[in-house]
Amino acid sequence: MIRMGLQIPNFTYPGVATEDLFERVVDIAVTAEESGFDSVWVMDHFFQLPLLGPPSNEMFEAYTLLGALAARTQRVRLGTMVTGNTYRNPALLAKQVTALDVISRGRAICGLGAAWFDVEHQALGFAFPSVKERLDRLEEAVQICRAMFTQPVSTLEGRYYSIVDAYNSPPPVTPGGPPILIGGSGEKRTLRMVAQYADACNIFGGPAEIHRLVGVLERHCADVGRDPSAITKTRLGTLVVGSTLAEAEAKFADMLSQRGMDVAALPAEVLEQVRARVHVGGPDEIGEQVAELLDAGLDGLIFNIPDAHDLDSVRAAGEILAKTLG
Repeated sequence: MIRMGLQIPNFTYPGVATEDLFERVVDIAVTAEESGFDSVWVMDHFFQLPLLGPPSNEMFEAYTLLGALAARTQRVRLGTMVTGNTYRNPALLAKQVTALDVISRGRAICGLGAAWFDVEHQALGFAFPSVKERLDRLEEAVQICRAMFTQPVSTLEGRYYSIVDAYNSPPPVTPGGPPILIGGSGEKRTLRMVAQYADACNIFGGPAEIHRLVGVLERHCADVGRDPSAITKTRLGTLVVGSTLAEAEAKFADMLSQRGMDVAALPAEVLEQVRARVHVGGPDEIGEQVAELLDAGLDGLIFNIPDAHDLDSVRAAGEILAKTLG
């Protein structure tokens, strides 16, 4: 379902005015499609995240943007990485994802997570309950989305959400409804939900941690009688690619500089933590890193590309990734 995805997390581009912003995002998505990416993703956030820029930076509402991209692309699947469940009533979300599926002729993915960014909740007036309650709500939301994706009329009563004679017309184009991806690495609840309900998951960590988490998921699948190979296992990372390692390292230093960090002055432990989240290299280095993640048990990889507004970077990433992932 997902082998090679591009996420677009940033909409602040040098020299691009607001009225031209959407067209640049279209250029990125179309270039990704032409370069071999099979999916394009956006974050479900309303403010920019701290590690990517100040909260005042540009940020599109996810489903409005995905619907527009559906009309301007042909093949790539489209989804959020991932929808914050606290931001929308799940019945409304099911209608939004269904509309995306119809507009895109069956290319929607329903990404869902419990939500975490407390700053947005406080600023915009969304309730931000405990972790336990957010996970309870997420489970009910997944059940409602699945019901509305697969039934013409649905009724479901939960503790937090209920639907009564809920029509979903027009229905999804995708047989069985858009695939549901659950994001998160929580071993007791999140991965258990993946085993019970999801078609895909997105987990975090390096190769050793990925291998361990895949094992946890497999045990949950055994408990609920599910074949783990039916679940597409993915990981979101950041990719800084150059024609050579030296070029990529220079890009990486510039990326950190734009975020107020001097790579030469960072404490070793901080730099190590940053590098654990970012893949930096030329074709050989990136190929090796990608192969290690696949060997750890992943089926697909999704990448942020910090300089994706430079379409040559998207093309280069697509060419390099296709050699390993294709």
